Amino acid sequence: MYRTLFFVFTRIGAFTIGGGYAMLPLIEREVVNRGWISKEEFIDLFAVAQSLPGIFAVNISIFLGYKLKGIPGSIVCALGTILPSFVIILAIALFFSHIQDNVWVEKIFKGLRPAVVALIAVPCLNAAITIGLTWKTALIAIASALLIWLVGVSPVYIIIIAAAGGLVYGLNKKKD
Repeated sequence: MYRTLFFVFTRIGAFTIGGGYAMLPLIEREVVNRGWISKEEFIDLFAVAQSLPGIFAVNISIFLGYKLKGIPGSIVCALGTILPSFVIILAIALFFSHIQDNVWVEKIFKGLRPAVVALIAVPCLNAAITIGLTWKTALIAIASALLIWLVGVSPVYIIIIAAAGGLVYGLNKKKD
């Protein structure tokens, strides 16, 4: 089982460009399809991993490894997630002086940008569908994004306001 965990998370770490959010579709497919956790548990894990400090994908891998095989499992999964990126960055650092002004490298990275956007958008849409997001509640996310992007409101204020709004909503819902 440890070997399977290591190879699954190594594959996820090696073939993901764009950070933790771009890894989400791969992680979800691997862990939900294998029956390690349900789709609902994955959405809960997604929410918890976002709120914890540290690397998003590593937080998910540590949790899943711990759930499946305890502390040794969490170490194996974390290493599987981190090692591919570490090796790739090490290789880039070794050859950076040779490739930094290469036109092809610049074109490759420009070509990867739209794919990364799609890799981030798909899990967000899947999460919205899974939690039953309505157009009314989607407006909160859209308004928050626009406030951050266009007006320059700090995300910290958005989080505080959203937490307070959720608390008020939850208390009012409880009274009903």
